[in-house]
Amino acid sequence: MAPQRFHEQFDQIQRALSDVPLAMGPDDSAEFIYEKGVVLARDGEEAQVVEDAVRSHFTATEGLVPDHVRRAGPQTNRSGITRVRVGDPGEGGRAGDHTVAGALRALREAEGRAGRRLVSRNHVVSIAVNACPGDEPVPAPRTEPPNPSAAQEAHDADGAVGVLVIDTGLTHDYRSYPLLAHTEGDAQLRETDEDGILQQYVGHGTFIAGLVAAVAPNTDVTVRNTLNDAGAILESEFGEKLFDAVEDGWPDIISLSAGTSNGRVDGLLGVAAFMEELRAHDTLLVAAAGNNASAAPFWPAAYAALPDYADAVLSVGALRGDGEFGACFSNHGAWVKVYAPGERLTSALTGFDTPVPYVYQHSTYEACRYGFTYSCTCRSPRHTGVLSEAQQVTPGKPDQVMFEGLAAWSGTSFATPVVAGLVAACMTAHQETDPRAAARRLLTANTEFAEVRGAHVLALRPPTWRPVQVGPA
Repeated sequence: MAPQRFHEQFDQIQRALSDVPLAMGPDDSAEFIYEKGVVLARDGEEAQVVEDAVRSHFTATEGLVPDHVRRAGPQTNRSGITRVRVGDPGEGGRAGDHTVAGALRALREAEGRAGRRLVSRNHVVSIAVNACPGDEPVPAPRTEPPNPSAAQEAHDADGAVGVLVIDTGLTHDYRSYPLLAHTEGDAQLRETDEDGILQQYVGHGTFIAGLVAAVAPNTDVTVRNTLNDAGAILESEFGEKLFDAVEDGWPDIISLSAGTSNGRVDGLLGVAAFMEELRAHDTLLVAAAGNNASAAPFWPAAYAALPDYADAVLSVGALRGDGEFGACFSNHGAWVKVYAPGERLTSALTGFDTPVPYVYQHSTYEACRYGFTYSCTCRSPRHTGVLSEAQQVTPGKPDQVMFEGLAAWSGTSFATPVVAGLVAACMTAHQETDPRAAARRLLTANTEFAEVRGAHVLALRPPTWRPVQVGPA
């Protein structure tokens, strides 16, 4: 991952979460983003153990001050965790937080005795935490059909599969797209800024809902705007928001195109309670493997590799445009259970009343260094006027584009709902009421493979998906 690329995305997320000082981690690299001056602990007595251990360690350690150590969150909540303040979040820069690192060290011996983690950073969970998010959406010609195109399957109001999309919400005119007739949910809160420029990830949730509906028309899709702030949310809030999303009932399938690395192999403390609750239901979580071009576990998708959750979670990586190889941006590794098309898919973004000033926000991603022989879909900025992430201004006005229904977009974000749709379609085809059983049937019956960094992996390609041309290096 190019350091400049990380800093640009860091700036974007920092602006979205403006009241939360953030740092890069771990201490000597840029693998993820987390809240400065705060750690997470399980609420109740365990949080008190963490608070006491950190205060004692800071008192005995030169360079660490115990004055700031205190509880900074509710005693109990549905997510089962609380925030513990360990330092002044206003101190230091973005390259790590020594107070958080000190708090983690303070609990090492206690964690060894307990045989499990007691404390964690408060990570940022995001659609694209630290690397290329595939690319930005571009308008698709009106004459171009969606890709995947709509399957020939009727919608049955009494037997439709329920799919919950945890994402950015829906654009204001999403119902103008016929395939979304059976979609409902939260609105995208802010589509353009004060200058009328389209905001980052606007339309992301609508695009995903369109993919689910195309692959599996017999679905009732609900989209939540949990990731409304530039696709990002703090881990401490994410678990609570997941519980909010299922308050009205657990769906058959949850499609989640966000997550974070954390430098560990045992999951996220902030979503542990939700994941335990997930196990007790029949719901299948289909989660994106992430766009970091990394083999490091990306959570919650990587829960698919943990024995206790293997049946409840399906992790999805992305294939490039020809469907034969992994996309250059896709995370990979044994913890990724299946791959699906994720490059240059075409789905609904819907139209806007006037041409939208649009700032392409992502510089070229240097993924071809990893052995790929084609150019990644991430484009160098090809606009004038504003460089939204680098915060530089060049002469002229931003490019203006007209979205008239469909857009083309790339990322593991979109491979994920493709797989969610295939599971839903399998449920309908076999009159299966258990989404986990349908996922097992789908993967067991699958005979298609692709190559990802030299490894042969399971690949799911919808019958209505069309390969697109892969450009030269």
